[in-house]
Amino acid sequence: MEMNIIHNLLPLLFFVLASVLKFTNCYGDIAEYDEYFQKRAKDALEDSINAYNPNPEEITEQFNEQVGEALITGNVTRRHLKEGECKATNPIDRCWRCNPNWARNRKKLADCSRGFGRHTTGGRNGLYYVVNDPSDDDMQNPKPGTLRHAVIQNKPLWIIFKYNMVIKLQQELIFNSDKTIDGRGVEVQIAHGAGITLQFVKNIIIHNIKIHHIVPASGGLIRDAVDHFGLRTISDGDGISIFGASNIWIDHVSLSNCTDGLIDAIMASTAITISNCKFNNHNDVMLLGANDDHSEDVIMQTTVAFNRFGKGLVQRMPRCRWGFFHVVNNDYSQWQMYAIGGSAHPTIISQGNRFKASDHPFTKQVTKREKAGESEWMNWQWRSEGDKFSNGAFFVESGPPIKHTINYPLKHKNLMKFRPGSYAGRLTRYAGALKCRVDQPC
Repeated sequence: MEMNIIHNLLPLLFFVLASVLKFTNCYGDIAEYDEYFQKRAKDALEDSINAYNPNPEEITEQFNEQVGEALITGNVTRRHLKEGECKATNPIDRCWRCNPNWARNRKKLADCSRGFGRHTTGGRNGLYYVVNDPSDDDMQNPKPGTLRHAVIQNKPLWIIFKYNMVIKLQQELIFNSDKTIDGRGVEVQIAHGAGITLQFVKNIIIHNIKIHHIVPASGGLIRDAVDHFGLRTISDGDGISIFGASNIWIDHVSLSNCTDGLIDAIMASTAITISNCKFNNHNDVMLLGANDDHSEDVIMQTTVAFNRFGKGLVQRMPRCRWGFFHVVNNDYSQWQMYAIGGSAHPTIISQGNRFKASDHPFTKQVTKREKAGESEWMNWQWRSEGDKFSNGAFFVESGPPIKHTINYPLKHKNLMKFRPGSYAGRLTRYAGALKCRVDQPC
């Protein structure tokens, strides 16, 4: 019933989005909003509506069951692992990392996403594309063999890399839909230049790369598809910018030191999973919803799982607006302002995280609500279940309790339910880009 209502409201939502774009000049670095981008925006919003789940609590319950099963079958409480034994500790990793033949079956990864981005398959239905040239010299006619040439193709592609490389992007890297970036087996860095832009696209996997020291770029004419290039304004300097996109999975990515956000998702983006990533040395870490006036973000649904929020982080882990956010089994260490924040009445379900506050007496609170008085924010559903707190950390709850909607057979054994926070360190042990070797479990 709710999905039918959302579909019936599609013309209205598109009108709202178009109005926001027009009257706030919020084109996401598009200088000329031509007919091509107008159609892409409309198609992307429809994709986001189709990806929206009217019963998000069911997805959180499914995720928790999968974690419980991984804990039971994987015996992750072992302190010492034998040489060659599989070291995967969470359900996403256990889906593929234990197979020594992962390099001959790379597309198995597309079966492994969980949470709201669980339907993301990236370039699974396409050919492999091998990047063998780290250069980024021609924005309008990218050279074959470069990453920029790969991501603009109008077909699904599974993009891998021939050898270790550092790619300095001269301008933002604008993706077309149905792509996988797979950096396993080599070390791939996007660094010291512009960042990644996922704008009005769907079905993207970004896996096992490092993104750091991203800076704004000047803009200009940039090709964003084989059959289109457009005029762009100066970019923000985000590591990964998600704008009006759906079915996005970011996994095992190490991010640090970007000019703006490490990961930002805005403008009716939805069906996103951010997992197994490592975040270090940054102020505004993760923004999920850009503006309190952008009500189209009510359809945003994001899973943030198995990530390590490490040294030198200040705030926004994440900072949420409007939508539904499942923050589960992450490891937080010594944030400098707050860890999880938001405004515009988002729903935030925090489960099984480990929060270790810094020694500063005024940064103990995990949560921060903005632009609302207590009488208002007390109605927002921000709930903590099974989280572990140390060094004085605390979570201020509000709103109704968590709804447990599904009676799973394994629910009584689901360690997420009873004492999951104690497992967060082990579940995130291998967060960030992995050093995978061919013919060995990764």
